[in-house]
Parts: sequence; C-alpha cells; structure tokens
Amino acid sequence: MGLITHLLTLPLAPVRGTAWVLDQVLLTAERECCDPEPVRRQLADLERQLVDGRITDEEFDRREDELLDRLAWLEVRQRRLRTNDP
Repeated sequence: MGLITHLLTLPLAPVRGTAWVLDQVLLTAERECCDPEPVRRQLADLERQLVDGRITDEEFDRREDELLDRLAWLEVRQRRLRTNDP
C-alpha cells in the first residue's frame, strides 16, 4: 500500500486492530476450551477411584465411556483448530 492509502485508511486502524485482538482472544479461548488434558486427568482419577473401590465397575464403565467420547470430540476439534478448519 502506498502512502496515500495509509493516510486515507488511518481512521480505520483502531477498528482493524480491535478486530484482530478479538480474533486472537477467540482462538485462545477455543484452544483452552478444547484442551484434552483435563479429560485425561479425569480418566486417570476415575481409574484410581475404581482401584480404590470407591466406585463400581458399572459406574466406571459408564463414566469412562462419557469421558472417552468427550476426549475423542476434543481431539477432533483441536485438530480442526490447528488447521483453521471450523
């Protein structure tokens, strides 16, 4: 862009800057929201509960299925975010 274009579009600079910042905040929030690590920790905790006898096999199976489904969804979502494919 030339000098004249920069001067003419200068009043729009705050709008472009704000839009860029909002995009970055949104991307960061999506990455944190879609982080599979907390689900992995929940799976490990669930296994400890089973080993300690605090939950039954049936309860473990039910909750493990839920967590594994969520983990699979999160990993697919995270892969899409990395490739910028919503």
